[in-house]
Amino acid sequence: MHHALEALSEQARAKLKKASQPGFVEPMKATLVHEPFSDPHWIYERKLDGERCLLHKKGRTVTLYSRNEKRKNHVYPEIAEAMGRLDGSVILDSEIVTFDGKVTSFKRLQKRIHQKAPSKALLREFPVYAYAFDILYLDGYDLTDLPLRERKRVLRRAFVWASPLRLLPHRNEQGEAYLEEASKKGWEGLIAKDARSGYVHKRSRSWVKFKCENRQEMVIAGYTEPEGERVGFGALLLGYYEDGELRYAGRVGTGFDDAFLASFHRKMQRQERKTSPYANYAEEDDAIHWITPTFVGEVGFTEWTQDGRLRHPRFLGLRDDKAPKEVRRESAP
Repeated sequence: MHHALEALSEQARAKLKKASQPGFVEPMKATLVHEPFSDPHWIYERKLDGERCLLHKKGRTVTLYSRNEKRKNHVYPEIAEAMGRLDGSVILDSEIVTFDGKVTSFKRLQKRIHQKAPSKALLREFPVYAYAFDILYLDGYDLTDLPLRERKRVLRRAFVWASPLRLLPHRNEQGEAYLEEASKKGWEGLIAKDARSGYVHKRSRSWVKFKCENRQEMVIAGYTEPEGERVGFGALLLGYYEDGELRYAGRVGTGFDDAFLASFHRKMQRQERKTSPYANYAEEDDAIHWITPTFVGEVGFTEWTQDGRLRHPRFLGLRDDKAPKEVRRESAP
């Protein structure tokens, strides 16, 4: 038995299950809440602004999986190499990030996220780090039934942590004070986790999100013509699925650089169609280019309006780790 498992209490060791190592497993997801709280039974982690990645090492074989089962070894070769140096067989849950100063930046990660064979210059200019925050499997044992605090104990002791693999720290109990600190530092928010909970392969109320700003994945299903000096396109039309229908949620016209305006315009042109894909688009506008809803973007915004539109949206980047049909309006229950 791995030395990190030998340090567990008898009660925790009783929850270990001998198992062969699985392939891709569905990651546990957090539920959004609007009211932060403090609780001695909960822990609080920084919400990182990157790409969720499950890091598998089985014998000498390393596989990095996105949350929708895309293999990412060639996108993040430095993470794959670092995983290869670890002892034993393991599944880690992590977020892959790059930084803009001291803040993780999904916008900067865009320079890496779509490059399947990054050059050495790109690796140097946009270095990435994998922040591990959970461990699901270690050397013949399934750990998912262990309480989170026990999994954290194993995670901390299992390896000697060194960049680009990093251990994500957490705070105990003081959720509201930590969220205030996170807002001052410009973080996206926090993830609060019930330290008594096991790991489940679905969205759960045992993990919840406290957000410093509103963020939402959005389906892109149309664009407008550029005006003035602008190239490519003017604004993107956004939406989300509800009861199988694509609902219109407004448009975003900020957050693009010229290179993206040109390159994404070319991609959208290949997806053009004659009719609106939205079930509820009622604006009179003949200048819209409708596209098949195949692209998902992430948008920051201040709030939802009463008629279901995003107020003051800004584009943060494209995502390739979520299918359009999975995009729902995210709201606290």
